[in-house]
Amino acid sequence: MANKGGNCWNCGAELTALDYGRSDTCRKCGRDTKTCKGCEHFDPMANNQCHENQAERVLEKERSNFCDYFRPRAGSGASAASRDAMKSAAEALFKKK
Repeated sequence: MANKGGNCWNCGAELTALDYGRSDTCRKCGRDTKTCKGCEHFDPMANNQCHENQAERVLEKERSNFCDYFRPRAGSGASAASRDAMKSAAEALFKKK
């Protein structure tokens, strides 16, 4: 099955189907692209954090792996602006008075 393009799981940069090789990294942030966190099957609340029940367990969710069930997740990642806004909101919430 041919992979379609998607977005970087870390920064949200647009990626093409050719950007998901075993050793490929995001051109914007440098993180591995073929990772559990970049896959449409990834779910932190699922068993082994994966909805594909035939996939082997992968411990390092942010590193490239050999999973045959990998499919790029479209719309992954948060923009730097939204991450900064969330961090500021959390800091304000827990700021000592």
